[in-house]
Amino acid sequence: MYIKNHLLDLKPSSTLAINEKTKLLEKNGTKVYKFGFGQSPFPVPNEIVNELSNNASKKNYLPSKGLLELRESIAKNLRCKKYKFDTNNIIIGPGTKELMFLLQVAFEGDIVLPIPSWVSYFPQALINRNKVHFIQTEIQDNWHLTENKIKEVSDKIGNKEKLIIINYPNNPSGTNPKKIENLSNCLKEYNFIVLADEIYSDLNFNKSYQSISHFYPEGTIVSNGLSKWCGAGGWRLGYFAIPGDLNNLNNSISNLATETFSAVASPIQYAAIKAYESNQEDYLSKSKIILRKIAEEAYKKLNTNKIKVIMPEGGFYIMPDFSDLLDKYFKSSEEMCNQLLIDTGVAVLPGSDFGFKKNKLICRLSYVDFDGEKFLNSIKKTEILETEHINKFAPKVMEGIDKIIEWSSKLSK
Repeated sequence: MYIKNHLLDLKPSSTLAINEKTKLLEKNGTKVYKFGFGQSPFPVPNEIVNELSNNASKKNYLPSKGLLELRESIAKNLRCKKYKFDTNNIIIGPGTKELMFLLQVAFEGDIVLPIPSWVSYFPQALINRNKVHFIQTEIQDNWHLTENKIKEVSDKIGNKEKLIIINYPNNPSGTNPKKIENLSNCLKEYNFIVLADEIYSDLNFNKSYQSISHFYPEGTIVSNGLSKWCGAGGWRLGYFAIPGDLNNLNNSISNLATETFSAVASPIQYAAIKAYESNQEDYLSKSKIILRKIAEEAYKKLNTNKIKVIMPEGGFYIMPDFSDLLDKYFKSSEEMCNQLLIDTGVAVLPGSDFGFKKNKLICRLSYVDFDGEKFLNSIKKTEILETEHINKFAPKVMEGIDKIIEWSSKLSK
């Protein structure tokens, strides 16, 4: 056998797999409601696209840590949001996923993951043979960590170094922690290194975004990029902001970058300067108005007596729990989601992909199956949307959710 034993059971990323599966179904003539893949529905702003075009001739390798001017732009952007980073703290990567992988390569210690959490955190730990401790969260805590559970896992790990990955607005639940300052202080007290995955922070619906880094700057690595707020997932550009107290990790990841991806594509980096220096308030405001209204409509439809769900607070996910409704019919969330796709054409991801036990009948629904460009062009920055707007510009989202409700109701009778 020429495959390492610990990789024999490694499967393709479930998010990428569902994207390919739904594309194939559509190609074969099946009407599919694409709620499985978390890709921004909105176009990249024109001025940023133009900047990419203007720099398409840039062909030379850039520094592995990233173009200096881009790192300066990102550091300045972060300081405007009350973070404490400078240019030397920034590393540019081909999406945050690669940087997260290199962090897990470099880090010597145990990994702590909340359940639920993004589908790739654990496989990356598995590939690197890192020991992982899971913390099960609860719906009454918005599916986020509590101080008691942090203390419990810290006591279990003991004196070893420990890295915890925290993401909010959360993928898959769309929620935020209830008391971020208390959570941050607790993580500091127990000497966690925190990877704050803030890829959805600019799509936060409520007030200004509070980062763990605001309260625990010396121990928090901030991860972000262009894929969600800027609609540029396929461009593959992300960054880490690593505090000076963790400079050894900065150096190690930078060295690993030279031996792996070398450097992010030059035209993309030059275009990204425009993304971080230009005023995108109108674009972001409209995006959040649309996503929040869709979230509200989805929540109203799904929030029945037997479907448990929390109103999303950002991003573009909602996470209904059908356990009380369909537990007599399905043994696993994967079985439930497969049958839903066969019966209705609605594609969602099972909760087991995010760490839940297989018999927990939870799924993640990504409410992005609509033409984001048309919707953006139809509204004003301060407009209050009505249900009619959603029915007109995101009809497949509403129709698909109605199909889920009708399907689950029929099965449960």
